[in-house]
Amino acid sequence: MSTPSSTPEDLVKPKMTQRQVLEALSGLLLGMFVSMLASTVVSTSLPVIIHDLNGDQTAFTWVVTATLLTTAISTPIWGKLADLVNRKLLFQLAIVIFVLATAAAGFSQDTTTLIAFRAVQGIGAGGLAALSQVLMADIISPRERGRYMGLFGAVMAVATVGGPLLGGVITDTLGWRWNFYVALPFAIAALIIIQRTLHVPAHAKRKVSIDYLGIVLLSAAVSSLLIWVSLAGDSFEWWSLQTVLMVGGAALATLLFIVVELRVKEPLIPLSTFRNLTFTLAVIASIATGIAMFGASVFLSQFMQLARGATPTEAGVMTIPMIAGLLLASIGVGALITKFGRWKPFLIVGGVLLIAGSFLLSTIHYDTNFALVSLYMFLLGAGVGMTMQNLVLVVQNTTEPSKIGVASSGVTFFRSLGGTIGVSVMGAALATKVTELIAERRDDLGAALASLGTEAQKWTDQLSSGTIPQVSAMPQALRVVFEDIYAQGISHSFLIAVPFAILSLIAIVFLPNKPLTRMTTSERLHAAEADFATVSVPEAMESLSATGAIPTTDAAPAESRKTTESDR
Repeated sequence: MSTPSSTPEDLVKPKMTQRQVLEALSGLLLGMFVSMLASTVVSTSLPVIIHDLNGDQTAFTWVVTATLLTTAISTPIWGKLADLVNRKLLFQLAIVIFVLATAAAGFSQDTTTLIAFRAVQGIGAGGLAALSQVLMADIISPRERGRYMGLFGAVMAVATVGGPLLGGVITDTLGWRWNFYVALPFAIAALIIIQRTLHVPAHAKRKVSIDYLGIVLLSAAVSSLLIWVSLAGDSFEWWSLQTVLMVGGAALATLLFIVVELRVKEPLIPLSTFRNLTFTLAVIASIATGIAMFGASVFLSQFMQLARGATPTEAGVMTIPMIAGLLLASIGVGALITKFGRWKPFLIVGGVLLIAGSFLLSTIHYDTNFALVSLYMFLLGAGVGMTMQNLVLVVQNTTEPSKIGVASSGVTFFRSLGGTIGVSVMGAALATKVTELIAERRDDLGAALASLGTEAQKWTDQLSSGTIPQVSAMPQALRVVFEDIYAQGISHSFLIAVPFAILSLIAIVFLPNKPLTRMTTSERLHAAEADFATVSVPEAMESLSATGAIPTTDAAPAESRKTTESDR
């Protein structure tokens, strides 16, 4: 007697309704809101924080770089774990790590402690960045994802616009330490809602193997490179023994990492993914996106406070044009991609805007008309909005379902790595340029100090300490000189992003223009299992019939059972 075999339709679960998708997204959105709020609420306060903790420009850069570094290193680790263990639990763990480290940073008494807690914060941020993309792919198909981008846009709007404004108000009224505590109640709410609403399909359990050696080597390679970029030219010469040791160590660790990844059973970053042309080109493009996104968020706030004398609250308001460009482009392009199914033209336009925004911001001065500065910020934000999420989207569209976690986190990793290196290089260039300009403007500074009378000694002591000055509190004569110095330094640092933006556009142009599938990752996994079942069962029956175990007439040809994803 023959037994009816399972068909693909039996194995593929029905699509989630829009209400079910929204319920599942609610916890995911709140978790992302927590991470974004905790990051953006501090952005406008950093110049004040570093000033109060007696930090210099190098400390300012490392407070940002420490978070980006650990975010970059931990992102592929979280992505790999997402392919192996419970993704929902991982997302909740990432929220806990992120928020507790953020709150602990509020107790810092010096920049070293602050940098350490910010590094731990980055570990949680890496999980949130990687897992949010993976979980979204579990419940929403690439083609339909644009429909829900409005929700993500709303979350981004509240966090990215409201965060800096809230941070500025808190800093000006309660003190900057309270910025690190504001996310705690939201985090508790996020954990509860995620537990109740986010229900992702279960995946087949398998033995977990973590590439610990790969983690160590990747951390060593990236850390050595960034420490060298931050310290070279200041603590030691660019061409020196320290440079040879750090760069050589980074190169050796990278080489060993590649060897390990080729040999281990479960590589942290499977090098086979680079055979996928879409993945490789998206990685190249993501590096420039990371430099533009993180570099702008760090140095534009510093420009507003140090080159235009704004308070933290004012700086939050003044960076709104960039956020507006990011949000409008992200939401608008997402809706258009869902409606028409075409993505490449939007990515190309985004690449062009990245080049334009980066170059134009490299031309600004302390007295540049703010309407022009706003336009330049808007263009850069729109370029980031058109490219950032859509590069992950096109990679997920062409990647095997079982490797979605690794592929998604891979793109996010290189975006974070690009941002980390970009911020480090831009920060080093800024520090060097400011030092040169202060030496060139020694006469102007002397004249400005001489005009202050009895207050001259106070400002001389403060400036000679090496800490970042609070420009908004300076006397007018001194303030004008420092605004000009920092404006030139920051605009010079933006020029570094231009060649990377050009490289990003070239990579985008050559991306294979493949149509977006309407199947979620979970549906594709079940479909793959169905294909395996419909091929394996008939072949097994043919084998049994050949031995006489079952009648030959009961064995259907394997070819008649095969289905493809396109048939479905």
